[in-house]
Amino acid sequence: MNKSRTSIVTATLAVAAMATALTACNSNPPSATACSLPKGPDLDRAISAARFDLETGCEHQFDQYFQRLLTIAEGDPKKDNKASFSEFLIWANEEGLLSKRQARETYTRYFGVKYVSLVSDYSVCDQTCPRQDEVMQKMNRELVDKEQGLLKVSADRREYYRASRLFQETELVLEATCEACGPIE
Repeated sequence: MNKSRTSIVTATLAVAAMATALTACNSNPPSATACSLPKGPDLDRAISAARFDLETGCEHQFDQYFQRLLTIAEGDPKKDNKASFSEFLIWANEEGLLSKRQARETYTRYFGVKYVSLVSDYSVCDQTCPRQDEVMQKMNRELVDKEQGLLKVSADRREYYRASRLFQETELVLEATCEACGPIE
């Protein structure tokens, strides 16, 4: 009976200790990953820090991380930065943070000459002309992004000027085409 009583007391103490430990765990939940945007002038180091954070709970802030990386790269503009961003976006796709299409469009929006905001419609008169102003505003915002990616991040003046010229040509062609389409009802 004495052994039985000792076993019961020991078991009761063990259960009480486990309950206390569980209560302590519940009152102090594990801290979430601190999503602190990368700092400093070194793009490669910033990309590594961003990858770590994005893999460990900060994926909902992908856009903020991407913008911070662009800002960091502006501090040391060079053509190699294009490749660094391409690799980062490929990684983001492989990790499921972006679809392949989103990764491609993001890269093109900042580092390509073509415009992702100019959707190629087969019926310009019916589809594009009624919203010509909206299309040109979107392209203008994209040109600002290309200025950041091509000029400020990659120091690629030639490609930026090609993109700028394409914007101007598109504006002229779209205006003439919509005029030729006649009044929109």
